[in-house]
Amino acid sequence: MNNKKRILITGASGTVGTALLKQLCSNNDYEKITVFDINTRCSRRCFRRYKKYITCVFGDISKAGDVDAACRDQDIVIHLAAVIPPLADDNPELALRVNVHGTQNLITALERYSPSAFICYASSISVYGDRLNDPNIRVGDPLQCSIGDKYAETKIATEKCIQTSVLDWCIFRLTAIMGLQNHKMSKLMFHMPLNTSIEIATPEDAARAFYHMINKTSLLSGKIFNLSGGSVCRITYNDFLTRSFTLFGLGKPNFPRHAFAGKNFHCGYYVDGNELENILHFRKDTIESYFTKVKKSISWIQRDCTYLVSGIIKHRLLSQSEPLNAIKMRNSMMIRRFFGAQFLRRLLPL
Repeated sequence: MNNKKRILITGASGTVGTALLKQLCSNNDYEKITVFDINTRCSRRCFRRYKKYITCVFGDISKAGDVDAACRDQDIVIHLAAVIPPLADDNPELALRVNVHGTQNLITALERYSPSAFICYASSISVYGDRLNDPNIRVGDPLQCSIGDKYAETKIATEKCIQTSVLDWCIFRLTAIMGLQNHKMSKLMFHMPLNTSIEIATPEDAARAFYHMINKTSLLSGKIFNLSGGSVCRITYNDFLTRSFTLFGLGKPNFPRHAFAGKNFHCGYYVDGNELENILHFRKDTIESYFTKVKKSISWIQRDCTYLVSGIIKHRLLSQSEPLNAIKMRNSMMIRRFFGAQFLRRLLPL
C-alpha cells in the first residue's frame, strides 16, 4: 500500500479536523499534509502541536486568492471547512459565502492546480430535514431541509457543487457528531423535539472514516454515504439530554412545556450506515463509551459547583428557548416553524 500521498485538509482546527490530524500525524507516513484554515488564536494553537508534520496555509476560503496557495499538487482533499449552526442560522450570508462559494473556490483551484485530486466532502444529516415521524434514513431519501435551516440549504447546494465538478469525489453525510468540546449548550438545544431519534458518532470515529478513506478512494468514487456510529450509538434526545444534564451536575432538564420545539429539526437513524463501515471499518465508540468519556472529563469539583448554581444556569438557558419565546411573543411565523400550523390555530384562533 502506497501511503505517500499529499493531503489537504480544510477546516482542520474543527472538532473532526483536530481528531483527524492526530491520527494522521501519529503515523507520519504521508509525503505532505497541508492544512487550510482561517488564522485565529484557536487554529494556531491547534496546529502548533503538529508543526513538525504539517504545512499551514492560513486564509479565507471565500476568497479565491487565499485558496489557490493550498491547492497546488494535492492528491487527497478532505473538505471539512464550514460555518455551522447556530452561527449559520444567525448569519446566513456568511454561511452561503463560506460553505457554498468557498467550496466553489476550492473546486476551481483544484481543477486548475490538482485536477487528478480526490475530494471527500463532509456533508450533514441536516439535508434530510425533519424525520421525527420517519426516523429511518437512507442515502436515496429526498433532500428537503427543515424550514429556516440555512445551514442545511448550504449543504445541499455544496453537494451539487462537488458532484458537478470534474474532480473525483465522494460525500459523507455526517450524523450528529458528539465530542467533549464541540457541543456547548446554546439556544440550538431547544430546536430539537425531545422524542427525536438520534444516532451519534464521536469525532474520533468520524475522523477514522476520513483517515481510512485515503487509501480506499476506488471503492468510494462518485458515491454518497451516510456516516454514523451504528445501532450501538442510538438514543432519544430526551434520554441524551437527561444523561448529559446529570453528568454535568445540572440535575434534570425540567424545563416548561413547549420549551422544546415539536417539529422541524433533523436527525434520525442511518439504516444504511453499515455500507460505509463495511468499507472503512472506522467504528469503535458506542453511546455508552461516549458517556464514559464525558464522565471522566468532568471533575467532582466542577460537577458539585455546577449543581450549586444549576438553577441559574437552567434559567439562563431557558431564556434562549426560541420555541417558548415565540409562544410568549405570539410570533405566528415562528410558532408555525417550531410547532406547526395546527398548533398555531389552537393557540391563536381566528
